Amino acid sequence: MSIDEGFRRLSRIALFSELEPEALRLIAFSAETRILRAGDILFHRGEPSDGGFIVLSGEIALYNDAATRSADAIIGPEGLVGEIALITDTHRPVAAIASEASAVLKVPRSLFHRVLQEFPRSAARVRAAMANRLASFVSELGAFRSRAGASDV
Repeated sequence: MSIDEGFRRLSRIALFSELEPEALRLIAFSAETRILRAGDILFHRGEPSDGGFIVLSGEIALYNDAATRSADAIIGPEGLVGEIALITDTHRPVAAIASEASAVLKVPRSLFHRVLQEFPRSAARVRAAMANRLASFVSELGAFRSRAGASDV
């Protein structure tokens, strides 16, 4: 994949669309492409995370319990797996397995942090976008709690 193609793909992903073009180019140049066959494990549930993955082609199935046969979610091209792992140390909450031949772009946390340090405007935009998403999530939880409380009456 060329750097220009990587740039275009990254810019279509919500979190990465907040980054300046130069920051996207740095990620596209520095990230590692991995090729997976159907059934290959990208990561196991519970293992330490060190970054995120962008699905370039194919599909990655996410499993809360890898022993089950049905995936909890399927992530296709231009999907992001492990967004929180780009920001902070965490453990993988699910297992990720290629459901078909796939290619992913691994963005290590260290690279993402470097980009945020070198491009402060991008960091501010990412912080604002994540704060907005968190506020929306909290609002949805409040609405859910209200509906659940009303049904208990």
